[in-house]
Amino acid sequence: MHAPLIIDIAGKQLTDVDRKRLAHPLVGGIILFARNWENRSALVLLCADIKAVKPDLLICVDHEGGRVQRFRSDGFTHLPPMRAFGQMWMDDGKGSKHREGSGAMRAMNAATAAGYVLGAELRACGVDFSFTPVLDLDYGESSVIGDRSFHRDPRVVAALARSLMHGLLQAGMGNCGKHFPGHGFVKADSHVDIPVDTRSLSAILAEDAAPYPWLSSALTAVMPAHVIYPKVDKRPAGFSEKWLKDVLRSRLRYDGAIFSDDLSMEGARRIGGKLIGYTDAALAALNAGCDMVLLCNQSLGLGAHVDELLAGMDAALQDGRWVPDADSESRRLALLPDTEPQAWDDLMHQPAYRNALDLLV
Repeated sequence: MHAPLIIDIAGKQLTDVDRKRLAHPLVGGIILFARNWENRSALVLLCADIKAVKPDLLICVDHEGGRVQRFRSDGFTHLPPMRAFGQMWMDDGKGSKHREGSGAMRAMNAATAAGYVLGAELRACGVDFSFTPVLDLDYGESSVIGDRSFHRDPRVVAALARSLMHGLLQAGMGNCGKHFPGHGFVKADSHVDIPVDTRSLSAILAEDAAPYPWLSSALTAVMPAHVIYPKVDKRPAGFSEKWLKDVLRSRLRYDGAIFSDDLSMEGARRIGGKLIGYTDAALAALNAGCDMVLLCNQSLGLGAHVDELLAGMDAALQDGRWVPDADSESRRLALLPDTEPQAWDDLMHQPAYRNALDLLV
């Protein structure tokens, strides 16, 4: 059975209601937030509790560095925003210390170190996967992307992202390039609005989407943007067969996992000018080519929207509006780490980890 739903929980510990939801056969993972954080030992216990419900649940988090880092205390390294690596790339030194290209070399080493520290610290606490890196270009227009982007040049973005992915891989963690085909050009925030990018397909492929085929051998997951590109499709990219099946899968030959962005966002449930329900949004994303869909922050209170989605997907499965996909399930399972994580105390004394920290200073 394919388990495409990624949900969340309200508190720092699992309740009986949480356990029941996570045990649902269509739930394949959980995304954690800062509200689920108390300290490292509590996070270790929470992750163990989640795995006790179902061992193959994918425990995810948005942990990029900079302002998007859910766990920041009790020993977690404060990682820089990705723009810091782009700025390092551009700095070849001055005067007698100038060395052409030395900034690029330093930046790639530092990005690899950031990926390793990020992945190793999360895995030491039981987290399987982080939605990183951002591949959007830094046009200086988008407040929601901003310093989360490495650079304006897609070649620099791809090189630094590959370095970060290498560090994640060293820690035994996959990666997620986002937000396909690009969110950096538009000003509007898709959390509260529906951004529209009026450029042509060729212009987008030449610039914003360029890192995706360049990284095809390294990307393990992709998250599409809640952005409408009307010259390609009237639907947002995450609900568009043209973007996901025709462009990403066929034209760019990407074969890894595709996550929807958060279905609770304004840009996620407004299709054709209408605000649709959570189940219809999940079905639209899955039928367009997503392997998994996220519903975030709806467990707060009684969690009625989470239960609505679970019941709605059950009904859709029964009446044939959604058919489980074995390939999608294989992609989900492939994101689970296949190595044992290092315990935190062991990690703190490991030379590779200490060296990585030095590269981040």
